[in-house]
Amino acid sequence: MEIKKNIPNNTITRKLVDLDRETGNIYETVNIIARRANQISAELKTELNRKLAEFSTTTDTLEETFENREQIEISRYYERLPKPAIIATEEFLDGELFFKEGAKTEN
Repeated sequence: MEIKKNIPNNTITRKLVDLDRETGNIYETVNIIARRANQISAELKTELNRKLAEFSTTTDTLEETFENREQIEISRYYERLPKPAIIATEEFLDGELFFKEGAKTEN
């Protein structure tokens, strides 16, 4: 997964007006961002597990476990990435998310 360079690692205070401009409802916006954050999280987890699987062996015991510098660097890289919610919020504000409104039911 490609992460843009301009995404901050820390949280930023946002104006609600900026967030609900696209949907007209802050709750819909939060729902869209949360769903995208879940997708990003799943993609990152799959990618990390795939990369770390290269280092695993089937006969590891506590005595045979040793440090692998490449494995540590890969893990540190993923720890330093911005949180999925921050990435999803930036994608939403940049207009990079595609979403469609579901059918509304009238009571």
